[in-house]
Amino acid sequence: MIDFTSKKFGLISLGCDKNRVDSEKLLQLVRDRGCEITDDESLANILIINTCAFLNEARKEAIETIVGCAAERSENLEKIVVTGCLPQKYIGEIFDGLPEVDVFLGIDDYASLFDALEKSYRGDRVNLVGKGEELITDRRVLTTPCHYAYLKIADGCNNFCTYCLIPKIRGRYRSYEMEKLLKEAENLGEVSELILVAQDVSRYGTDLYGKKFLVTFLKNLTTLVNISSVRLLYCYPDMIDDELIAEIRDNPKIVKYIDIPLQHSEDRVLKLMNRRGSRQSYLDLLKKLREAVPEIAVRSTFITGFPTETEEECDAMCDFLREARLTNCGFFAYSREPDTPAYKLAGQVPYGVKRRRVRKLYAVQRQISKQFLDGFIGRSVRVLCDGIDYERNCFVGRAYFSAPDIDGKVYFNANEAVQGEWYDVIITSDDGYDMFGATGDFEDE
Repeated sequence: MIDFTSKKFGLISLGCDKNRVDSEKLLQLVRDRGCEITDDESLANILIINTCAFLNEARKEAIETIVGCAAERSENLEKIVVTGCLPQKYIGEIFDGLPEVDVFLGIDDYASLFDALEKSYRGDRVNLVGKGEELITDRRVLTTPCHYAYLKIADGCNNFCTYCLIPKIRGRYRSYEMEKLLKEAENLGEVSELILVAQDVSRYGTDLYGKKFLVTFLKNLTTLVNISSVRLLYCYPDMIDDELIAEIRDNPKIVKYIDIPLQHSEDRVLKLMNRRGSRQSYLDLLKKLREAVPEIAVRSTFITGFPTETEEECDAMCDFLREARLTNCGFFAYSREPDTPAYKLAGQVPYGVKRRRVRKLYAVQRQISKQFLDGFIGRSVRVLCDGIDYERNCFVGRAYFSAPDIDGKVYFNANEAVQGEWYDVIITSDDGYDMFGATGDFEDE
């Protein structure tokens, strides 16, 4: 038996915040074994790389990270473990293609980490993808700043968009039991902002309870005294109903913000994508949201350059943005992924055209976002302090209309500010993405 308490473990988590939650649970498994965790890769005896494989760029990043860590292997590093989406989907190619890796685990094999390492230390390269054990725990080692955290409430997806690999990697939609999620949230300690994530948060409970259960879950979640606020990411437009809108409106702990991945605006392209929606239904939903919650911030993502998309359809999407007036948006060039229905479609758009269309869409949204932010100049905005930006020599935080990492920030001066606390910041300027200001009592020395 290997004495793993004498080993130092490091972890690199790639990809989305759903992956981050998996990584945090894996770190808890390591800590429960009595092992030391280090954030200095050069000190790690065992390095775990939790990978993403959603897009070709993500797979490229994962492979480059693995090869780079192996090439720069310190004298301390004994084993490299690769987990997550890349081995789950592509183990047939990468087991022989990445001989630097000692252990491979898929998305539901984390509980077998130490069994796999035991075999590896006996001299074998180990592949337990699909053969290990799922990690069940309601405790995590947080890798976010101490005042906010993510809660993954489901895994997998039933939407089967024609461009997407998620169902092939993560399987069908699976909600986690509400009681276990509540316990996990309670175990996080004091959290200023809890961010709910899943491939489709709004579908929560349909498989487990036979009906949409998100509102019931939110009512229970927001009774926890350690959770100050809850933010919703990734709510699919066809699943947002009057009950959910009313809960966002009436529940003071729910941030007036919602992320709705629309992906396109034009009906013909939406149908090719297998998206259940239309240009008009999206505009109607946005109108309903704003009538019920006038201050609500809506974020979305869009794909341009989908096979057969015309220049006119991209221009129409620009017009949609001007009409929809979304608070924040992300735009992506369509990525042609093998093993998806869209891969086989005729009319693939050249890469250069896709990149130009992405720039066009961003230019339109920048104008919309600038007008939105300009409306706050001279006004006081409630800001959650995320910490200090030492390069700018000021504090940094976020208003309610900004989620961590994906939206803009508020840079502000104050006599003092504490991470995780809210402050009233008077906005003096913006650059179309970030805002700048100071608290009312700030004295510039």
